Amino acid sequence: MKQANLGLVFFPAFDWMISPGHPERQERLLYTRDQLTEEGLFDRPEIREYRLRMAEINDLQRAHVGVPSIAKLITPAHLASAGGCLTAADAVMSGEVKRAFALVRPPGHHAMRIVHGIRGFCTINIEAVMVEYLRSRYGVKKIAVVDTDVHHGDGSQDVFYHDPNVLYISFHQDGRTLYPGTGFPDEAGSPAAWGCNLNLPLLPGSGDKEIHRLFDGLIKPVLDDFEPELVINSAGQDNHFSDPLASMSVTAHGYAALADKLKADIAVLEGGYSIEAALPYVNTGIILAMAEMDYSKVIEPDIRALRTPDPRCMTRVEQLIEQVGNIWRTRREVGKMLLDKCGSKWQRKKGIYYDEEGIREEQLETAHYCHECSGWLSIATEARGTRYGDQSAYVVSLRRDTCAACQKAAYDDALRAKQSCEYKYILVQHQNTGVVETI
Repeated sequence: MKQANLGLVFFPAFDWMISPGHPERQERLLYTRDQLTEEGLFDRPEIREYRLRMAEINDLQRAHVGVPSIAKLITPAHLASAGGCLTAADAVMSGEVKRAFALVRPPGHHAMRIVHGIRGFCTINIEAVMVEYLRSRYGVKKIAVVDTDVHHGDGSQDVFYHDPNVLYISFHQDGRTLYPGTGFPDEAGSPAAWGCNLNLPLLPGSGDKEIHRLFDGLIKPVLDDFEPELVINSAGQDNHFSDPLASMSVTAHGYAALADKLKADIAVLEGGYSIEAALPYVNTGIILAMAEMDYSKVIEPDIRALRTPDPRCMTRVEQLIEQVGNIWRTRREVGKMLLDKCGSKWQRKKGIYYDEEGIREEQLETAHYCHECSGWLSIATEARGTRYGDQSAYVVSLRRDTCAACQKAAYDDALRAKQSCEYKYILVQHQNTGVVETI
């Protein structure tokens, strides 16, 4: 079979919705598919379409721990959406295609390691599930995730915050003006992974020139320095000037040109809610760019509604290039200083709100460090107002290389938590197998 330039996986999830008329609905993909069919792109030899396979629960549990369990919090649509990403990964890793684009829903980049329900339209972080699959199935070690959604991917940040082998870069509308209210440069990773989480909050109104200056001046040099084995694009399209949920000024051509520069191995659809005015054109542009085809004629019909960005938008970009570039350049020295300061463990408290279900969660997360391995995590979580009532859990997460001594320490910690009778559930996550034990 001759290698195609691009593999496509579609899953519009006809049987899944948050509520009737919700912005996250099946038409997000249907208009795009109609546009691609009209353009005859499915008949081009550069593009090959794939039928997805379903993900397994263990695939999800390499990245997540659900309370009371992942199986009780998802629908078959979530397994299909995640499975579409795994199908795209297989197509690339087998060499059948150069690149792949999973146009699937439900989306995922707001789903964190601990899951109590739906937040930001997300229950399962489909990119994180794919990253862990690539590691388990193919032994890929260094991966970069570039998130181009207008909302900060706080879930992806959470999952990868302790991992120096995943570089997470997100540009997004400033969190002081948009959900989820996070994504600032000082959120740069825990001490063992300092500088591998790079946030680039842009001023509302930023457009093509701003994102391309940011890419050329910072993102591309950082990617070149990191030297990932694979680049994944969380391809949110709600930076578009017509999107009803945000206030940015990016065009379809701007998105396509960015995809052309980024040359991601795998792209995964995230947000984008201008269903008729933007998504068919943005998706078409990205697909043409990833397939190494001409995208110069992709123009939205309402391009005259585009606003000229305020000069302060570019000023912010230049500030970010300097500030975040310095975080990257000094990451090793600062990381060592932070590790020396915190010793054998590092903690952070988090208050997390699930906007779709009104759940309020409090977490105390502890990273336990070791000189022989990557250590392990413990997370105490309490959530009020879940669909199963108030929930509490103590979660221990064993990483892929957690040594025998750390495994014993982690299990001892879990047993102490059980004996305290403070938590309803005591759970142990094995990231290498996707098994989540109940103690």
